[in-house]
Amino acid sequence: MAASAPITQDVLTIPRTEGASVGKLNLVGLTRDGLREALIAAGTPEKQAKMRTGQLWQWIYQKGVRDFADMTNLSKDYRTTLAEHFEIRVPEVVSRQISEDGTRKYLVRIAGGHEVEVVYIPEEDRGTLCVSSQVGCTLTCSFCHTGTQKLVRNLTAGEIVGQIMMARDDLEDWVPAGKGMGEQPRLVSNIVLMGMGEPLYNFDAVRDAMKIAMDGEGISLSRRRITLSTSGVVPEIARTGDEIGCQLAISFHATTDETRDKLVPINKKWNIEKLLAALREYPKLSNSERITFEYVMLDGVNDSDEDAHRLIKLIAGIPAKINLIPFNEWPGAPYKRSSNNRIRRFADIIYKAGYASPIRTPRGEDIMAACGQLKSETERARKTRAEIAKEAGL
Repeated sequence: MAASAPITQDVLTIPRTEGASVGKLNLVGLTRDGLREALIAAGTPEKQAKMRTGQLWQWIYQKGVRDFADMTNLSKDYRTTLAEHFEIRVPEVVSRQISEDGTRKYLVRIAGGHEVEVVYIPEEDRGTLCVSSQVGCTLTCSFCHTGTQKLVRNLTAGEIVGQIMMARDDLEDWVPAGKGMGEQPRLVSNIVLMGMGEPLYNFDAVRDAMKIAMDGEGISLSRRRITLSTSGVVPEIARTGDEIGCQLAISFHATTDETRDKLVPINKKWNIEKLLAALREYPKLSNSERITFEYVMLDGVNDSDEDAHRLIKLIAGIPAKINLIPFNEWPGAPYKRSSNNRIRRFADIIYKAGYASPIRTPRGEDIMAACGQLKSETERARKTRAEIAKEAGL
């Protein structure tokens, strides 16, 4: 079910378009209640507002329609009224790069001229879209290229769900006219909040965007096909299970506080003990819904046999799998990737302890689209290796 993408390098740059229409409210990203209230404020009778909300919801999120004139089950007068008050706008694609392995990386522009990156990874049985939640990041994880870019701002719910819609545009992944949902393979079948930013530092917008993504009359993705990755914002972990209910992944990467303080500085605020205590209480935790521990393999830093055995002891009692991620190098990176033999040895120790330990195959490295490599072009000022190493405390 992989997307029909070229297998050779391809870079497409799209001319800039005009920005938002002055005075018009963008409907993308509004909750159902928010959309209903907006329609009433624009003159829709209250008795009709729920029905109109449902109709617009399907046009926008199921069929991908952007022009009110094409919403044929609405009267012409009502379509005119909608066009006077509202717009349907998603982030603007600045450039699209296609890797030799079919991975697509999009540079998209949002309000204010800021840019974020979005990555689509096609596989045989799924298509995963990696979306961003912030422009830049505050966490400064020392192995992550995005972490060398300072936080500019949080994305809105519309800008987050708009990334999904933008990708579906590019992949022609909308429900065609005259067809029902489920009649063709979904190219965007999975969402991971693993792009730029820390999702739990933008909780409300992430929650509202994912509620739209999971809505059965819209984008209609199962909550089990959405994974939120956090570096460990402990106070928001339980809330994630209660209010979003998606799969949870933890950017873990170390087995001692000393090492994790350097790799994932948020550990200085919520250390490993506090993080694991919160994970043991995660509302959705079960043997069928395991927590994923993401563990980037850094040569000589966190990849020893002792680290593997400590990791097993730390997560005891937590239904989990461990994704081992070969470090994806970037210009100025202060680390090197562990050898293949070392990674396999680490994985074997974990597997023999009873945990799934898949080794992630790097995707899109030739276009800087792999895990930890995202960084918007306008913010891609290079730091020297020495500067980055100093910030990482190395």
